[in-house]
Amino acid sequence: MTDLPEIRFAPLDVAPKGTAIVLVENELALSATGRALDKELKGQLMKAAKISRFTGARKSLVEVIAPSASDLERVLLVGRGEPAATGSSQDWTDLGGALMGQILSRKLNEAVLLADAASGALDAPDVADMALGMLLRAYRFSKYRTKAAKEGGEDGAGGPLPSIVIHTRAPDAVTEQFRRRRAIAEGVAIARDLVNEPANELGPVEYATRIERLADSGLEIEILDETALDALKMGALLGVAQGSARPARVAVMQWLGAENRRAKPVCFIGKGVVFDTGGISMKPAKGMEDMKGDMAGSAAVVGLMHALASRKAPVNAIGIVGLVENMPGSRAQRPGDIVRSMSGQTIEVLNTDAEGRLVLADLLWYAQERFKPKMMVNLATLTGAIMVALGKEHAGLFSNNDRLAGWLRDAGEATAEKLWRMPMGPEYDKQIDSKNADMKNIGGPYGGSITAAQFLARFVGDTPWAHLDIAGTAMASNRSDTNEGWASGFGVRLLDRLVADHYES
Repeated sequence: MTDLPEIRFAPLDVAPKGTAIVLVENELALSATGRALDKELKGQLMKAAKISRFTGARKSLVEVIAPSASDLERVLLVGRGEPAATGSSQDWTDLGGALMGQILSRKLNEAVLLADAASGALDAPDVADMALGMLLRAYRFSKYRTKAAKEGGEDGAGGPLPSIVIHTRAPDAVTEQFRRRRAIAEGVAIARDLVNEPANELGPVEYATRIERLADSGLEIEILDETALDALKMGALLGVAQGSARPARVAVMQWLGAENRRAKPVCFIGKGVVFDTGGISMKPAKGMEDMKGDMAGSAAVVGLMHALASRKAPVNAIGIVGLVENMPGSRAQRPGDIVRSMSGQTIEVLNTDAEGRLVLADLLWYAQERFKPKMMVNLATLTGAIMVALGKEHAGLFSNNDRLAGWLRDAGEATAEKLWRMPMGPEYDKQIDSKNADMKNIGGPYGGSITAAQFLARFVGDTPWAHLDIAGTAMASNRSDTNEGWASGFGVRLLDRLVADHYES
């Protein structure tokens, strides 16, 4: 996993060193700690703020270099905006990300944040959320940049990670709150790492090996090879893999953290197509390099399972990912082939580039048959059609259960991993009915993300289920205060919040 910076917590009455960051609310409202520092600096902070016409507006900044009569190297006045009491959890996370952006842009080795506010002391969860935002923003994927490793790039990649000390009124309470958030940040970093990896380094076998290493966090891990998958009659999944020289794998991760280890689990399932050429139905060359990220759904599941295990979540959870490569080799399936899924249902493959749903079909059936879960959520970079509908601001949410859909939507709003519920219904089924098999793997030219969801629903039964189409949000997504990279790790925080709010014992 990519390293994350060290963050420590200290009392407010400890004098800051090096670079100090002071939060300022609207109308230049300083906390008691900020006022004391300004007094120590003989009013230099407020003078600089007024000259710069700085008012404390959200994420605005004034920098005071080498203030006189002080050992500090610099002070950053950062606008908090509205009073602290009005901030949501995500507001604090975003602010922490913005602060880390300022630290990284200056290539600072260390910084001190005075986590105090004019409108009152910040609660421990608020400070911990800021620290989470700092970790998320500090992520960078630079393992293959040899020049950056030696010299440090303009974006800070390859240079040393900054050390952060956050001064707060209740450092012990914040430290306890931060443990959970650091586990989540590690899960996001794992997901981002996996999505960023080039496909020549991360085939199905290599991916499975990386998952096995996560056993150190407490996960029980089982890897199913081609022989096991064939015995299970996963013909849909194996049909996708057969054109590649690299064999398929399925990884099953279990975290049994509930008081009753035999209680029904929650189940998360991810599409892990490590590279998608489209198979015989070849994709255009332009942009095909991005298809190394077609396994982002599986990466989110892996990151989530690490987070749940690392924070010792009191829940029984199962993570299942199908790892395949879709290639146009001499053994590749052809348009018009008919495959038999694990469920026994037959599928006419009219387009080999609609492969993710074939992988998920067998995984969904397997999850129900083996684990009898109380609910299932699958994630997949499944369709370009979802980006036509929603752009890159929301992932598509499809579900057979209104309560689960509502809980997912709420978790998305709380974590800024937003979902928009899309329609489903039997009227769409006729588009995937086949004259030659039980179904075909594509519908007509319209409603492509919906017909893909209708396809998956045929392998779900009565289990409460949701399908998240994350094609627009998991890779090459819009940048934010907490992510400046290509891979976002979308889904880890969202699903951790879902579990924490509704499924922990």
